[in-house]
Amino acid sequence: MFLTTADLGTTIYSYQIEQITEGDENIPLQAMASAEEEVRSYLTAIEWSDGRPRLDVPAILRASGNDRNALLVRMTATIAKFYIIELCNADMIYETAKERYDRAVTWLRQLSRGEIKLSTLPETPETDDTTGTEPFIYGSREKFNHE
Repeated sequence: MFLTTADLGTTIYSYQIEQITEGDENIPLQAMASAEEEVRSYLTAIEWSDGRPRLDVPAILRASGNDRNALLVRMTATIAKFYIIELCNADMIYETAKERYDRAVTWLRQLSRGEIKLSTLPETPETDDTTGTEPFIYGSREKFNHE
């Protein structure tokens, strides 16, 4: 798993997790898995011109410790926190958590559209080594008008 329970400490206190989940360790694990899947969906949207994923998403989410992108860890932890506090927002301001969640999702959307670049994320090769061919774009020309 990309996140650890310790990573949640950057966005939510452990006593709050304990209070919300009532000691059930499966709830934070489910929230972290859901957050990872949401982040995965945004990262796989970044594609080469032939439709292959541009980022090596399995390698990104397999990384652990200091090998992970710190900003991506922070955004994923923010999303996981929001999934935890959906159950109950004990000792927390829901509006602030929702605002931070929205900001994280907006950032991920910008990343998936290519408006933001993270140079530390591993990319897949531009050419597909299995076929030995270069990617190509197909289509037709723009319609010609006599004006």
